[in-house]
Amino acid sequence: MAVDFPDLSISDEKLCFIISKAREFDVKDVVTDPDDASNPADDGNLAVLEDHKDDPVVQELVAVIGSMSVDEQVDLVALTWLGRGDGTIEDWSELRAEALRAHNRRTAAYLLGIPLLADYLDEAISLFGISCEDET
Repeated sequence: MAVDFPDLSISDEKLCFIISKAREFDVKDVVTDPDDASNPADDGNLAVLEDHKDDPVVQELVAVIGSMSVDEQVDLVALTWLGRGDGTIEDWSELRAEALRAHNRRTAAYLLGIPLLADYLDEAISLFGISCEDET
């Protein structure tokens, strides 16, 4: 018997892109030397692992999430909650309804403030039978 998964408004490719970028973001660390004027080669390029305000990974994630439709953003938040264990796949309609009620213009900032975002999304999409292994 085929499993009947709820429909997602986000394409698999977009989900995998967001997960990939969220993984890049998750490895960032706080800025340890904000006034560092050394050459990146001299410090082993460690600054690329720090979370700077002008970080291109953050800018890219914010742009992608900001360009998504409301339905896509709502699905993304609901998937995050599902992967975090706030419900099961059987609770999808309730999770999505709550994400829709909570929707606002700060979706990207909210999601980027969640530690392990990539892991939560990866866990959730696996429940939908989606894998990003082939997308990389």
